[in-house]
Amino acid sequence: MEGSPSLTALMVAVQRGRHRLEDPPPWIMDDPFALVMVGPTWPDLAAASRSRYSDELGRQIRASIAARARYAEHRLDIGSFAQFVLLGAGLDSFAWRRPDLLGPLRVFEVDHPASQAWKRGRAVELGLPDSEHHVFAPVDFEVQSLRDGLDEAGFDWSRPTMFSWLGVVPYLTASAVEATLRTIATCRTGSEVVFEYGLDRDHMDDMAREFSTSFSLVATRVGEPLHGGWSPSEAEAAVTRCGLRVADHPAQHDLVDRYFADRSDGLEPWHASRLMAATVP
Repeated sequence: MEGSPSLTALMVAVQRGRHRLEDPPPWIMDDPFALVMVGPTWPDLAAASRSRYSDELGRQIRASIAARARYAEHRLDIGSFAQFVLLGAGLDSFAWRRPDLLGPLRVFEVDHPASQAWKRGRAVELGLPDSEHHVFAPVDFEVQSLRDGLDEAGFDWSRPTMFSWLGVVPYLTASAVEATLRTIATCRTGSEVVFEYGLDRDHMDDMAREFSTSFSLVATRVGEPLHGGWSPSEAEAAVTRCGLRVADHPAQHDLVDRYFADRSDGLEPWHASRLMAATVP
Protein backbone atom coordinates (compact mmCIF):
# COMPACT_ATOMS: atom_id res chain seq x y z
CA MET A 1 0.00 0.00 0.00
CA GLU A 2 1.10 3.54 -0.76
CA GLY A 3 2.26 5.80 2.04
CA SER A 4 2.42 5.08 5.73
CA PRO A 5 -0.02 5.87 8.55
CA SER A 6 0.58 8.15 11.48
CA LEU A 7 1.68 6.06 14.45
CA THR A 8 -0.60 8.02 16.76
CA ALA A 9 -3.54 7.32 14.42
CA LEU A 10 -2.80 3.60 14.70
CA MET A 11 -2.54 3.84 18.47
CA VAL A 12 -5.87 5.67 18.73
CA ALA A 13 -7.61 3.05 16.60
CA VAL A 14 -6.19 0.30 18.80
CA GLN A 15 -7.60 2.02 21.89
CA ARG A 16 -11.03 2.28 20.25
CA GLY A 17 -10.89 -1.42 19.47
CA ARG A 18 -9.65 -2.35 22.94
CA HIS A 19 -12.61 -0.54 24.50
CA ARG A 20 -14.86 -2.99 22.67
CA LEU A 21 -12.74 -6.01 23.66
CA GLU A 22 -11.75 -5.23 27.23
CA ASP A 23 -14.52 -3.09 28.72
CA PRO A 24 -17.98 -4.55 29.33
CA PRO A 25 -21.01 -3.12 27.54
CA PRO A 26 -22.71 -0.76 27.23
CA TRP A 27 -19.85 0.60 25.15
CA ILE A 28 -19.38 4.35 25.00
CA MET A 29 -18.42 4.03 21.32
CA ASP A 30 -18.73 0.77 19.39
CA ASP A 31 -16.20 0.66 16.56
CA PRO A 32 -16.06 -2.89 15.12
CA PHE A 33 -13.75 -1.73 12.31
CA ALA A 34 -10.93 -0.30 14.44
CA LEU A 35 -8.69 -3.34 14.93
CA VAL A 36 -9.25 -4.85 11.49
CA MET A 37 -8.37 -1.48 9.98
CA VAL A 38 -5.07 -1.42 11.87
CA GLY A 39 -4.37 -4.98 10.76
CA PRO A 40 -2.15 -7.71 12.21
CA THR A 41 0.13 -5.32 14.10
CA TRP A 42 -2.60 -4.29 16.54
CA PRO A 43 -1.68 -6.83 19.27
CA ASP A 44 1.87 -5.46 19.34
CA LEU A 45 0.60 -1.89 19.69
CA ALA A 46 -1.80 -2.97 22.43
CA ALA A 47 1.02 -4.76 24.27
CA ALA A 48 3.21 -1.66 24.05
CA SER A 49 0.43 0.43 25.58
CA ARG A 50 -0.10 -2.06 28.42
CA SER A 51 3.59 -2.01 29.24
CA ARG A 52 3.73 1.79 29.24
CA TYR A 53 0.63 2.66 31.29
CA SER A 54 -0.93 1.36 34.48
CA ASP A 55 -4.19 -0.55 34.19
CA GLU A 56 -6.21 2.36 35.56
CA LEU A 57 -4.56 4.91 33.28
CA GLY A 58 -5.08 2.55 30.34
CA ARG A 59 -8.78 2.38 31.17
CA GLN A 60 -9.00 6.17 31.30
CA ILE A 61 -7.23 6.48 27.93
CA ARG A 62 -9.68 4.06 26.29
CA ALA A 63 -12.64 5.80 27.92
CA SER A 64 -11.50 9.24 26.79
CA ILE A 65 -10.92 8.22 23.18
CA ALA A 66 -14.35 6.56 23.07
CA ALA A 67 -16.06 9.50 24.78
CA ARG A 68 -14.69 12.16 22.46
CA ALA A 69 -15.97 10.30 19.38
CA ARG A 70 -19.33 9.71 21.07
CA TYR A 71 -19.59 13.40 21.93
CA ALA A 72 -18.82 14.57 18.38
CA GLU A 73 -21.31 12.16 16.85
CA HIS A 74 -23.93 13.13 19.44
CA ARG A 75 -23.54 16.77 18.41
CA LEU A 76 -23.89 15.67 14.78
CA ASP A 77 -27.06 13.68 15.52
CA ILE A 78 -28.82 16.54 17.34
CA GLY A 79 -27.94 19.15 14.71
CA SER A 80 -29.12 19.86 11.18
CA PHE A 81 -26.07 19.44 8.99
CA ALA A 82 -25.58 18.63 5.32
CA GLN A 83 -21.82 17.97 5.52
CA PHE A 84 -19.55 16.32 8.08
CA VAL A 85 -15.81 17.01 7.99
CA LEU A 86 -13.35 14.82 9.89
CA LEU A 87 -10.22 16.93 10.36
CA GLY A 88 -7.26 14.63 10.93
CA ALA A 89 -9.53 11.64 10.26
CA GLY A 90 -6.89 9.02 10.99
CA LEU A 91 -8.45 5.55 10.96
CA ASP A 92 -11.90 6.73 12.01
CA SER A 93 -14.47 4.40 10.46
CA PHE A 94 -17.48 6.73 10.66
CA ALA A 95 -18.49 6.40 7.00
CA TRP A 96 -18.61 2.60 7.33
CA ARG A 97 -20.08 2.52 10.83
CA ARG A 98 -22.89 4.95 9.97
CA PRO A 99 -24.00 4.13 6.40
CA ASP A 100 -27.49 5.24 7.44
CA LEU A 101 -26.27 8.85 7.38
CA LEU A 102 -24.54 8.76 3.98
CA GLY A 103 -26.71 10.42 1.40
CA PRO A 104 -28.45 13.03 3.52
CA LEU A 105 -24.95 13.74 4.82
CA ARG A 106 -21.78 14.17 2.77
CA VAL A 107 -18.68 13.06 4.68
CA PHE A 108 -15.26 14.58 4.01
CA GLU A 109 -12.12 13.02 5.49
CA VAL A 110 -9.18 15.44 5.71
CA ASP A 111 -5.77 14.00 6.49
CA HIS A 112 -2.14 13.97 5.41
CA PRO A 113 -1.80 12.40 1.94
CA ALA A 114 0.48 9.56 3.14
CA SER A 115 -1.77 8.53 6.02
CA GLN A 116 -4.86 8.80 3.85
CA ALA A 117 -3.35 6.75 1.03
CA TRP A 118 -2.54 3.97 3.50
CA LYS A 119 -6.06 4.02 4.90
CA ARG A 120 -7.66 3.92 1.46
CA GLY A 121 -5.46 1.01 0.48
CA ARG A 122 -6.42 -0.80 3.64
CA ALA A 123 -10.12 -0.18 2.94
CA VAL A 124 -9.70 -1.76 -0.51
CA GLU A 125 -7.97 -4.79 1.04
CA LEU A 126 -10.87 -5.20 3.48
CA GLY A 127 -13.50 -4.79 0.77
CA LEU A 128 -15.11 -1.76 2.43
CA PRO A 129 -17.60 -0.02 0.12
CA ASP A 130 -17.06 3.25 -1.70
CA SER A 131 -19.71 5.95 -1.78
CA GLU A 132 -20.03 9.18 -3.73
CA HIS A 133 -21.08 10.72 -0.42
CA HIS A 134 -17.79 9.72 1.25
CA VAL A 135 -15.02 12.02 0.03
CA PHE A 136 -11.30 11.86 0.81
CA ALA A 137 -9.48 15.20 0.90
CA PRO A 138 -5.71 14.75 1.17
CA VAL A 139 -4.19 17.95 2.55
CA ASP A 140 -0.53 18.57 3.30
CA PHE A 141 -0.70 21.66 5.47
CA GLU A 142 2.96 22.38 4.74
CA VAL A 143 2.00 23.38 1.19
CA GLN A 144 -1.80 23.74 1.13
CA SER A 145 -4.50 25.43 3.19
CA LEU A 146 -7.59 23.72 4.58
CA ARG A 147 -9.78 25.93 2.42
CA ASP A 148 -7.96 24.98 -0.77
CA GLY A 149 -8.00 21.29 0.14
CA LEU A 150 -11.73 21.30 0.80
CA ASP A 151 -12.39 23.32 -2.36
CA GLU A 152 -10.57 20.70 -4.43
CA ALA A 153 -12.68 17.97 -2.81
CA GLY A 154 -15.95 19.67 -3.75
CA PHE A 155 -16.87 21.05 -0.34
CA ASP A 156 -19.80 23.51 -0.36
CA TRP A 157 -19.16 26.44 2.01
CA SER A 158 -22.81 27.52 1.78
CA ARG A 159 -24.19 24.34 3.39
CA PRO A 160 -24.43 23.81 7.18
CA THR A 161 -21.48 21.70 8.26
CA MET A 162 -20.22 19.87 11.31
CA PHE A 163 -16.44 19.65 11.78
CA SER A 164 -14.98 16.98 14.06
CA TRP A 165 -11.42 17.83 15.10
CA LEU A 166 -10.30 15.24 17.64
CA GLY A 167 -6.82 14.32 18.81
CA VAL A 168 -5.15 16.93 16.59
CA VAL A 169 -5.04 20.29 18.39
CA PRO A 170 -2.39 19.19 20.96
CA TYR A 171 0.07 18.69 18.07
CA LEU A 172 -0.43 22.21 16.67
CA THR A 173 0.79 25.66 17.60
CA ALA A 174 -1.77 28.14 18.91
CA SER A 175 -1.51 30.15 15.68
CA ALA A 176 -2.21 27.06 13.55
CA VAL A 177 -5.22 26.20 15.70
CA GLU A 178 -6.63 29.69 15.36
CA ALA A 179 -6.07 29.71 11.61
CA THR A 180 -8.23 26.60 11.29
CA LEU A 181 -10.93 28.00 13.58
CA ARG A 182 -11.03 31.21 11.51
CA THR A 183 -11.51 29.15 8.36
CA ILE A 184 -14.38 27.23 9.97
CA ALA A 185 -15.91 30.55 11.04
CA THR A 186 -16.42 31.44 7.34
CA CYS A 187 -18.90 28.57 6.93
CA ARG A 188 -22.64 29.03 6.87
CA THR A 189 -24.32 30.27 10.05
CA GLY A 190 -25.17 27.34 12.31
CA SER A 191 -22.16 25.30 11.27
CA GLU A 192 -20.27 23.81 14.19
CA VAL A 193 -16.89 22.45 15.19
CA VAL A 194 -16.25 19.95 17.97
CA PHE A 195 -12.62 19.92 19.00
CA GLU A 196 -10.48 18.47 21.73
CA TYR A 197 -7.68 20.47 23.29
CA GLY A 198 -4.99 19.47 25.76
CA LEU A 199 -5.23 21.01 29.21
CA ASP A 200 -2.32 22.81 30.79
CA ARG A 201 -0.76 20.95 33.69
CA ASP A 202 -2.43 23.19 36.29
CA HIS A 203 -5.82 21.82 35.21
CA MET A 204 -4.80 18.15 35.12
CA ASP A 205 -5.01 15.64 37.95
CA ASP A 206 -2.04 13.46 38.91
CA MET A 207 -2.96 10.62 36.56
CA ALA A 208 -3.34 13.01 33.62
CA ARG A 209 0.06 14.51 34.38
CA GLU A 210 1.53 10.99 34.40
CA PHE A 211 0.06 10.34 30.97
CA SER A 212 1.13 13.72 29.61
CA THR A 213 4.74 13.23 30.66
CA SER A 214 4.94 9.69 29.29
CA PHE A 215 3.11 10.33 26.03
CA SER A 216 5.02 13.52 25.26
CA LEU A 217 8.21 11.49 25.17
CA VAL A 218 6.66 8.92 22.84
CA ALA A 219 5.17 11.57 20.54
CA THR A 220 8.48 13.40 20.26
CA ARG A 221 10.34 10.18 19.55
CA VAL A 222 8.05 9.31 16.61
CA GLY A 223 8.27 12.83 15.18
CA GLU A 224 4.83 14.06 16.30
CA PRO A 225 5.69 16.36 19.24
CA LEU A 226 3.01 17.90 21.45
CA HIS A 227 2.62 21.61 22.11
CA GLY A 228 1.61 23.16 25.41
CA GLY A 229 -1.93 22.83 26.71
CA TRP A 230 -4.53 25.51 27.35
CA SER A 231 -6.66 26.47 30.31
CA PRO A 232 -10.43 26.31 29.70
CA SER A 233 -10.65 30.11 29.75
CA GLU A 234 -7.84 30.41 27.19
CA ALA A 235 -9.62 27.93 24.90
CA GLU A 236 -12.90 29.84 25.12
CA ALA A 237 -11.10 33.14 24.45
CA ALA A 238 -9.44 31.69 21.35
CA VAL A 239 -12.78 30.47 19.99
CA THR A 240 -14.39 33.88 20.53
CA ARG A 241 -11.39 35.66 19.01
CA CYS A 242 -11.76 33.54 15.86
CA GLY A 243 -15.38 34.55 15.30
CA LEU A 244 -17.11 31.49 16.80
CA ARG A 245 -19.48 31.12 19.75
CA VAL A 246 -19.02 28.54 22.51
CA ALA A 247 -22.06 26.23 22.39
CA ASP A 248 -20.98 23.56 24.87
CA HIS A 249 -17.84 23.05 26.93
CA PRO A 250 -18.29 19.93 29.06
CA ALA A 251 -15.97 19.16 31.95
CA GLN A 252 -14.92 15.61 32.79
CA HIS A 253 -17.78 15.19 35.25
CA ASP A 254 -20.27 16.30 32.58
CA LEU A 255 -19.07 13.53 30.26
CA VAL A 256 -19.38 11.04 33.12
CA ASP A 257 -22.98 12.14 33.75
CA ARG A 258 -23.89 11.96 30.06
CA TYR A 259 -22.19 8.78 28.90
CA PHE A 260 -20.95 6.76 31.89
CA ALA A 261 -23.74 7.07 34.46
CA ASP A 262 -25.22 3.63 33.76
CA ARG A 263 -21.91 1.78 34.22
CA SER A 264 -21.01 -0.28 37.27
CA ASP A 265 -17.30 -0.75 36.52
CA GLY A 266 -16.12 2.76 37.42
CA LEU A 267 -14.89 3.48 33.89
CA GLU A 268 -14.48 7.21 33.28
CA PRO A 269 -12.43 9.57 31.06
CA TRP A 270 -9.27 11.38 32.05
CA HIS A 271 -8.51 14.98 33.05
CA ALA A 272 -5.84 15.46 30.35
CA SER A 273 -8.01 17.20 27.76
CA ARG A 274 -11.40 18.81 27.27
CA LEU A 275 -13.95 18.96 24.50
CA MET A 276 -15.70 22.02 23.15
CA ALA A 277 -18.45 22.63 20.63
CA ALA A 278 -18.39 26.03 18.92
CA THR A 279 -20.85 27.37 16.36
CA VAL A 280 -20.74 29.91 13.56
CA PRO A 281 -22.97 32.76 14.85
